[in-house]
Amino acid sequence: MANRDKNAEFRSGFVCFVGRPNTGKSTLTNALVGSKIAITSSRPQTTRHTIRGIVHRPHTQLILVDTPGLHRPRTLLGQRLNDLVRDTYSEVDVIAQCFPADERIGPGDRWILEQVRTVAPKTKFIGLVTKIDKVGKQRVVEQLLAVSQLLGGDTDVVPVSATSAENLETLVDVLSSNMPEGPAFYPDGELTDEPEETLMAELIREAALEGVRDELPHSLAVVIEEVLPREGRDDMLDVHALLYVERPSQKAIVIGKGGSRLREVGTNARKQIEHLLGTRIYLDLHVKVAKDWQRDPKQLGRLGF
Repeated sequence: MANRDKNAEFRSGFVCFVGRPNTGKSTLTNALVGSKIAITSSRPQTTRHTIRGIVHRPHTQLILVDTPGLHRPRTLLGQRLNDLVRDTYSEVDVIAQCFPADERIGPGDRWILEQVRTVAPKTKFIGLVTKIDKVGKQRVVEQLLAVSQLLGGDTDVVPVSATSAENLETLVDVLSSNMPEGPAFYPDGELTDEPEETLMAELIREAALEGVRDELPHSLAVVIEEVLPREGRDDMLDVHALLYVERPSQKAIVIGKGGSRLREVGTNARKQIEHLLGTRIYLDLHVKVAKDWQRDPKQLGRLGF
């Protein structure tokens, strides 16, 4: 990291990206941090944990809080996730709402804006027009105007692309300018304060959700049972994980014909976890049915919610 200018004021604080599903929140988190710490998926409701990604720059440190996203809850899990989100909104320094450049502003965007402003009226708010690499300049301009009108003229609105990295540093500067002066919260080089087990579980969940139709995202939980050094070797870990679903039919989906799908999940997750840990691993996956766990307080507690 570059040396900090002793005379420049250093700013640090907490940022939360909000928006409808698939508006680019997790991809943006990963792009700013420079490492994969938030799972991304084309399915709504894939983020379950408040993962903090840490952005280091010579003049600022931004802690990105990745929340599950507000939605109209249908289960006890949904209610608990919403409570977690509302607590987070009132504790961060800046909330940034994402509006994809390739989609019109809709009722879902307005509902989220209303909720956020009700829950955290004093928190600084900015707008982001995401995915600007997907459309032409004229469409970006139209969306910037539409978002400005929605949020009010004095609110900052930044166009950005996580994929092409366009305007990422501008976004860092805008977020930084809204932060209080103060020292860094985390040491240089630290990217997240999440335990490795949580990140491993999220990566397995992401791999298991990939390409699955059905309502599986809400019904899948992953628990890391144990992580053990391989006996007689210092370059390998054995990771044992349980995938919980709510119904036998979902178990069949995750396992696939003759176990083919679970093997594929294991292969994809193993590569990601090896990259995360910087060592080789053997990944042992088992699927269990925990009937209606999203509605059962005891089971929710056991699965970490």
